[in-house]
Amino acid sequence: MTDHHVQHAGDDPGESAPDLTLHMRSSPRLLAGAREMVASLARRLGFDEVSACQVALAVDEALANVIRHGYERREDGPIDMLVWLLAPEGEPSAPPTGLKVVIEDQGRQVDPGLIKGRDLDDIRPGGLGVHIIREVMDEVRYEKRDAGGMRLTLVKRGGAVKDGGSPASDPPAEAAHGRGSVHG
Repeated sequence: MTDHHVQHAGDDPGESAPDLTLHMRSSPRLLAGAREMVASLARRLGFDEVSACQVALAVDEALANVIRHGYERREDGPIDMLVWLLAPEGEPSAPPTGLKVVIEDQGRQVDPGLIKGRDLDDIRPGGLGVHIIREVMDEVRYEKRDAGGMRLTLVKRGGAVKDGGSPASDPPAEAAHGRGSVHG
C-alpha cells in the first residue's frame, strides 16, 4: 500500500496545527466536495454568501490548477488542504472571522515568480484561475516545497458581521437565490 499523505516540509514549527485537514487525490470529481466544504465553513465564520463563494471559487481554481498543471491531469496524485480559522488581527482571543487555506501537492514544481494569470485582454476560454484567486483572496503565496511539489497559501479575513455584532448565519436573500453562487 502506498502512503499518499503529503509531507508538510518547511512548516513553521511555531504554528498551531490546522483546524481542519483534507487529504484527497487529484481527481476532478472531488473538487465539488472540497469547494462546498470551504464555502460552508466560511459561512459559519460569518462570511456573506458572495464572500463565501469567492473563497470556494479560489480553492476550486487552485485545486484544478494542481490537477491540470502539477499532476498533468493524473488522478492519483496526493493533495492536502489544511485550514486554519483566523481570529481578527491583533485580537487572538476573539472568535475566528477569517480563513487560511494551504494547499500542498507533490506534483511538478514551478518557479513561483512564473505563476501569473494571463492578460485579461487575451480573450479565450480558460487561463483565468490565477487572476481570480488573486482578486478574491487577501493574501496569496506560492512556494516550492523542499520535499517536492508546491504549496499555495490563501488567506481571507473578515467574515461579514450582522448589525447585532455576531457573525452572519443566514445568507442575504438575493445571494441565496443564485447571485454569487459557485456552480460546478
